[in-house]
Amino acid sequence: MSASPYAVEVEGLTRRFGDFTAVDHVSFRIRHGEVFGFLGPNGAGKTTTIRMLCGILPPSEGTARVLGMDVARDPGQVKQHIGYMSQRFSLYEDLTVRENLEFYAGIYQVPRRERAARIREMIEMAGLTGRERELAGRLSGGVRQRLALGCAILHRPPILFLDEPTSGVDPTSRRRFWDLIYRLSEEGVTVMVTTHYMDEAERCHTVGLIHQGRLVALGAPDDLKETQMRGQILEIDCEPAMEAMDVLLSLPEVQEVSLYGLLLHVTVADAAETMDPIRAALDAEGIVVRSLELVPPTLEDVFISVVRGSQPVKNY
Repeated sequence: MSASPYAVEVEGLTRRFGDFTAVDHVSFRIRHGEVFGFLGPNGAGKTTTIRMLCGILPPSEGTARVLGMDVARDPGQVKQHIGYMSQRFSLYEDLTVRENLEFYAGIYQVPRRERAARIREMIEMAGLTGRERELAGRLSGGVRQRLALGCAILHRPPILFLDEPTSGVDPTSRRRFWDLIYRLSEEGVTVMVTTHYMDEAERCHTVGLIHQGRLVALGAPDDLKETQMRGQILEIDCEPAMEAMDVLLSLPEVQEVSLYGLLLHVTVADAAETMDPIRAALDAEGIVVRSLELVPPTLEDVFISVVRGSQPVKNY
């Protein structure tokens, strides 16, 4: 394997299905030990990209190297050195926790003399000590995901691909799962994770924003907020919010309006000049404004901003 500082090197990676381009000339690099987040809505091309990097789908065009191995020329070799956890990782529901781990230890050819220790380590990591005999099908969603992660890393791969690993999992379980991801990163494991959760993307060392198959922004979360945001964000707490959105979108000063929980995030060119006109317009329509203030942009704000005028990017 290569001595490159990068665990993953992608150049112009493209995948077509007939006339449809699912991934469109994507380029990026991931350093060893980095947590790299691929952020975008459903259908953006995240899963297709990760399946190409795992040697499951051949690229239509471009190149990708994982740990120095070409995914098109040596997909079998790539698969031997990675961990992969899909959105619906195949745990066997009629097997117990331990039996699932024993099965995957065999699949990954973990040396027999090491299997007992590895399985014990994964049970402890997943917080399943004392529950080894429970059927996997009876575990909660969050616990099942931790067990699935344990199965995916039994063979101690240097790089781990996680495709929407916390989809449908409650917030507490999501936090625990991310604690495990960071523990692996601290141990030197490279992690690429796809997500559509903004709070998860905030925890990554580097984030790639993907939209309609194209990489539209790339960098550390804080750097993206500083360099990729077009305009400033006003956060408005008002009622009724939906009617307020219609009013705001009719104002020439307003570039974008989006829901942010129960609040509104409004993108404007100059917050100081537009706060008073915005408040006056809402007051005129009988909309109660509880607060209106300038706030730092979130990754969600950045994503909306870059999609409006997106161009493909590289990080080298």
